Formats: sequence, structure tokens, C-alpha cells
Amino acid sequence: MLDLTYETPKPKVIAGAKHDWELVIGMEVHAQVSSNAKLFSGGSTKFGAEPNSNVAFVDAAMPGMLPVINEFCVEQAVRTGLGLKADINLFSAFDRKNYFYPDLPQGYQISQLYHPIVGEGEILVDMEPGVARLVRVERIHLEQDAGKSIHDMDPNMSFVDLNRTGVALMEIVSRPDIRGPEEAAAYLAKLRQILRYLGTCDGNMQNGNMRADVNVSVCRVGQYEKFAETGDFSHLGTRCELKNMNSMRFIQLAIDFEARRQIQILEAGGEIVQETRLYDPDKNETRSMRSKEEAHDYRYFPDPDLLPLEIEQAWVDGIAATLPELPDEKKARFVKDFGLSEYDASVLTAEVPNAQYFEETVGVAGDGKLAANWVINELFGRLKKDDLDITESPVSPAQLGGLIKLIKADEISGKIGKDVFEILFTEGGDAAQIVEAKGLKQVTDTGAIEAAVDAVIAANPAQVEKAKQNPKLAGWFVGQVMKATGGKANPKAVNDIVAAKLAL
Repeated sequence: MLDLTYETPKPKVIAGAKHDWELVIGMEVHAQVSSNAKLFSGGSTKFGAEPNSNVAFVDAAMPGMLPVINEFCVEQAVRTGLGLKADINLFSAFDRKNYFYPDLPQGYQISQLYHPIVGEGEILVDMEPGVARLVRVERIHLEQDAGKSIHDMDPNMSFVDLNRTGVALMEIVSRPDIRGPEEAAAYLAKLRQILRYLGTCDGNMQNGNMRADVNVSVCRVGQYEKFAETGDFSHLGTRCELKNMNSMRFIQLAIDFEARRQIQILEAGGEIVQETRLYDPDKNETRSMRSKEEAHDYRYFPDPDLLPLEIEQAWVDGIAATLPELPDEKKARFVKDFGLSEYDASVLTAEVPNAQYFEETVGVAGDGKLAANWVINELFGRLKKDDLDITESPVSPAQLGGLIKLIKADEISGKIGKDVFEILFTEGGDAAQIVEAKGLKQVTDTGAIEAAVDAVIAANPAQVEKAKQNPKLAGWFVGQVMKATGGKANPKAVNDIVAAKLAL
């Protein structure tokens, strides 16, 4: 159980010409399963291969070819469900979703409508420290992806690449619990983070490995509470679906535009037509793609080539036993064990490699707060400057931990530490050896520090009088002493001695 407590954020309210309106948002996220082979064939899932080179006979719908379930993809779906604290259905079944498109060779998509593999779960979406939205997950079902139609290679022809055809997708369907554009983006980011921790989807949105259909509607203030009490969707407005969104920024812009479009129509006395719409980032607007299909339009029926999927609870329990520590639990532990702020813990647990680097650093440094400060501010800042990932860091956790250990032991100051860090980053080496070789050890001999303070005071009698009138000016003397000692003097000792000498 998490020790962190949260307040629920207020819903986004948009002022119309006549009324205030609230947003209601649900999301259907398509996450590509991390696997080497496709859902029903041995075709490769490698991204960037030559067009139509990763196509098995089943993917191409060759006559007589039958689908064979990929057990690992099923395991990945179960692992995802467990990571979202969801119910795992020991019985599930595949259905054919019939529609015709050039990049769908079979003329249908194998999916799960009536009996999904994963039932209800939840995701805690962090908005800011102490504020989070609990979003319910309605279901997760497995399905195969379609291919890709390419329309911009020739002015007279379209091309079809079937490499993605048959790749396993998890469709993760939320309840309409999201109440604003920022929450929608944060929900997708949190889901992506969890999937990456679990290793079930790499979350690469640029490659199309994670994309979202966003259902947007608006309602008058107070109507959502009635829906929450009764479950009656008539209290909510008609929703429109924004298709295939793969950018956090564009999701926010698209939701805001779509909500305002609907408000304008409603306040003019019109009605919202349920439809699928596309977002145009160049014009920052949504436009109609097609009228929204219902389930019966796809003529779903059980796939005759696939038996129902029956799994054993012992198998599920075995998967559960291998789950890693997930972001919420890891963040709570960092706050509790290392005394970090919730914000710092969130930064350090954003990605698995970040958290691993930090914990290895703490193991050497022996101080969680100091290690967090150096990892977040110095290391991450320097990596960003050089456009490097944490996995490419020239400074290892052992090297940074060794540096922090010297600072903690008062052998060097934080200022000298930054100089040593730069040497580690550009040249490598060991912090202790660098400090010894360059004579950078901190001066802790109070006699030597006192002599330096006396020299600065004697040379600046006018500044002494000013400091006695305004004690804040004592910092000037501290700076002069640090300068005189090449930054090697212990800052705390200098402050104490300056204050004593000036009788402040």
C-alpha cells in the first residue's frame, strides 16, 4: 500500500457565451506488445525493416493459412493487467471485426469484444505533488494491428506496407474519468511509464507503438456528478472520438479545440453528432473523418479458427510473482527511505534507468537527499546539455557516489565538487584520486581559516563597519575568504568564524 495521500483535482471548466461547461474524457490506448513475433504468426515485429519483408503467410491472408496464438503475447497482456491492478479473466475469446481496407488483407481484424483477457483496473494519474486523479480501466483486450497505407510517395498511386499487419496490440480502455486536457496527457504518460516498467510495451509514440483514440464530450456543471451516482450516460454529452493521437502536446490542443467546438454548437442550439474526427496540428483544428460506427456495424462474430483462451490461475500467479516494483510503489519508497520530496522522487522514478542509477549512487554515497540533488541537478543537467541518455552517462553511479561521499565527509566543498564532477564527465577517473592529485581537499583547520578571516577583516575596515550595521553583509567576507583559500575552506567553518569575529 502507498503511504502517499492525494487530493482529487478539480475538473477543467470552460466558460461558454452562455454557460460554464465541464469536459468528460475517456481514452482507448493501443499499445504494441513488446514481442519478437506477431500475435498469430511467426512474422518479425522489428521496426524499420524493408516494406513487406516482415509478412508471414497468415499476415498476408494466404488461402488455408490458420492463426496460431503467441503465448508470450498473452503473458504480456496478463502482466499488463496485473500491473494495473486489474482482474485477469481466466476465460477469454477472440472475435472477428469485419471491415474492408487495403491494408487489412483478411478483410477482418481478430480482436476481443465480448470476452477480453483483462477486466477492470485502475491508474493513479499524478498531476502535481499531493494531487492525483484515479482513472478506472474498463478492460484490456488483445488484437492484431493492420498494415499501413502510404499516399505521399506517388501522385497517382497509393502503396501498402504489411509489416505491421498482425502485430499484437493491447487496447487499454479507460472509463470516462479524465476531466481535462492536461489530465489526458498525464494519463497517457503514466500508462506509458507503467508499461515501460513492466516491459510489455516500449511506449515509442514516434514509431506508432503507442497511440490513443480520445473520446471527448462536454456537459453542464453538476451533470457529471449525476452520471457518477447513477451510471446513466444520458447526463453526459454526445462524445466525439479523436483518432490516432500520438503526441502529448497535440492531445491537449486537440481536446481543447474539440471541447470549444462542441460548446459553440450546443450554445447555438445545435446537436453534437457522434463521429470520428482527425486533428490537424498545422491548423489546430479537428475535422470529421467518418460517422462513428457501433459494434453491430462491424458484424462481430467468434473467430472460428481460434478456440477460446483458457488460462490457469497458477500461471497468472507465476507472472504476478515476477512483477517489478512499479512507479507508485518505488516513488513512495524513495520518499520514505531516502527522505526525498515527492517531486524529486517522481523525477527519479520517471524511467527505470533513472531509478536504477540513483539507487546505485546512494549505495556508494550513503546519503539519499544529497545523491538526489546531484543526480537531478548536476548529472541530468549535464546530460541534457550534451543530448545524452542516462544509459550513455560518462559518469557511472560508482564515480558519482564516490564524489558525493567526499562532500558528505566534508573533504571537499560543493563548489569544488562541481569542478571534480566536470573532470569526471569529460576525462573520467576516480573522485578521491582527482582531489588528492590536484590538492583540492577542503581546509578544515580552524586555525588556518581564522588566519584567512583575520586577513580579510584587517584589509577591509570600512566593510566591517557596514556589516555591523547590516549583518547580511557578512556574506561578503565569507566570499572573500573562500576566494583567498581557492574555495577549499569549509564553508560552515568560515561562516561561524566570520560571525564570531564580527560579533554578529
